[in-house]
Amino acid sequence: MAKTVTVTTPSRTHTIRQAYVLVVLGVILLTLAWFLQLNPLTYPLGLLLFGVGMLIGAIFNPHRLLIGGILVTAIGTSIFLAYKHTIIPDAGNSIILAIGVGMVGIALAARRGYITAGALTPAVIVLLAGLVEYGPTRNLLPVATASFILSLWFPGLGLLALGLIYALVSFRR
Repeated sequence: MAKTVTVTTPSRTHTIRQAYVLVVLGVILLTLAWFLQLNPLTYPLGLLLFGVGMLIGAIFNPHRLLIGGILVTAIGTSIFLAYKHTIIPDAGNSIILAIGVGMVGIALAARRGYITAGALTPAVIVLLAGLVEYGPTRNLLPVATASFILSLWFPGLGLLALGLIYALVSFRR
């Protein structure tokens, strides 16, 4: 017998808190990017921190950012390990494992009732990750795109944009 899970919608307060947390995280990461000016090829933290920021935002409203946070964190971890050859040798091929781990996390979140069936976000994120991974090798994207995504500027701008969009959407209701 199938177990039915009811999905509850979060309150407006949770949505506004999520937006504020995302904006604050974005500003913190942009400040760190400005002052630290880390080399993205030496410290490839961008995608990983973007995913972690989305997971922190998902604490307040898991219906919006949980899927993206799980997948982006897993893919960001894989890319971080691929650039850090001293931690795990030959980790460049771990992107498929990362997507698999992300899909398991999404399945568990669906079983808990945080998301519903038919969510399009995982497919879009995997497609974007594939385009970013495939693009520089075929000259479809500028070479600077990869270094931007690995830098601290990407999660700072991304989380700030997500926070502002979610704030506008929640105030508009």
